[in-house]
Amino acid sequence: MAVLHRLWRARARASTPISSIAASTIRTLSSCSVANSGADLEAPSLLAQNPLPLRHGPKDRNVQWVFLGCPGVGKGTYASRLSHLLGVPHIATGDLVRGELSSSGPLASQLAEIVNQGKLVSDEIIINLLSKRLEAGESGFILDGFPRTIRQAEILEGVTDIDLVVNLKLQEEALLAKCLGRRTCSECGGNYNIACIDIKGENGSPGLYMAPLLPPPHCESKLITRADDTEEVVKERLRIYHDVTQPLEEFYRSRGKLLEFDLPGGIPESWPKLLQALNLDHNDEQSAAA
Repeated sequence: MAVLHRLWRARARASTPISSIAASTIRTLSSCSVANSGADLEAPSLLAQNPLPLRHGPKDRNVQWVFLGCPGVGKGTYASRLSHLLGVPHIATGDLVRGELSSSGPLASQLAEIVNQGKLVSDEIIINLLSKRLEAGESGFILDGFPRTIRQAEILEGVTDIDLVVNLKLQEEALLAKCLGRRTCSECGGNYNIACIDIKGENGSPGLYMAPLLPPPHCESKLITRADDTEEVVKERLRIYHDVTQPLEEFYRSRGKLLEFDLPGGIPESWPKLLQALNLDHNDEQSAAA
C-alpha cells in the first residue's frame, strides 16, 4: 500500500536505558496498581513492512510514555499537563486526525466518513499521519491515541522502547456524560465541558463528582459541538474500544509496563493523585497547572 512506502526501513532494535524519571516511576509501580505477570508475550514483528520513523535517543533521553483509556476519559488533558511538566511533546493522534479533516488533504473525505460513524481509523492511515509528525525524531514523547490495536503496539515496540503505559479509567456513565458535554469555542479554539457529573456511590463503591468546565463569558455564544459527539456515536466508540483496544491492556500488563489509574473525580482531585502514582514531585504540580 502507498502509505507503507512513506515509512522508514526497519532498523535493528537497540536497547535504550530509560530516563531517571521513568526508572523511578517503574520502581514504585508495585505500590501504584501496576500488574506484571512476570513473563513477556512473544510479539510477532511487523516492522519489516511498517517501521515508524522514531529514533532511539541518548542515554539521558526523556520519558517515552503512552496514554490509554476510553474515548472521553481525559487522556489529552492529563497527557498535555505531563507534557508541559516533563518538557516532552504531547502527540495526540486524535488531533492529527482532526487536523487532516480540516485540511483539503487527500484523506479528509475518507476520514470524515469514518469519524462521523464512530469507527476506528485504520492502522495505515494512523501510521501515515504519525510518521509525518515524527519525521524529525523526538527525544522523548507522550503518545495519546496510539497505539490503539495490538498490531500498532507491535510496530511501535520494534522501533522504540516504551517506558510506561498509563491506563486512565472512569465509570462509563461519566464517560458518556463527559463526551456529550464537550464544547469548543469556534473563535479561540478553547475546550470546555458543560456537563456537571454527580454520581452517587452505591454498594460500597465511591461516588464521583466532576464539576463543569465552563467557558468565559466572551466564549459562551461561540460554543460548538463536535459532529461525532452524539449519544449514538459515543456509545459506538465505547463499544469498539472495549472490543478492539482493551486487549492492549493485557499486552502491556504482560510486559510489566501498565499503570492503571482510576480517576477519582475532576482535575482538582485527580491531578495530584496521578502525580503521586507516577512518583513525580508534588512541588511540580503548580508548574504544570494550566
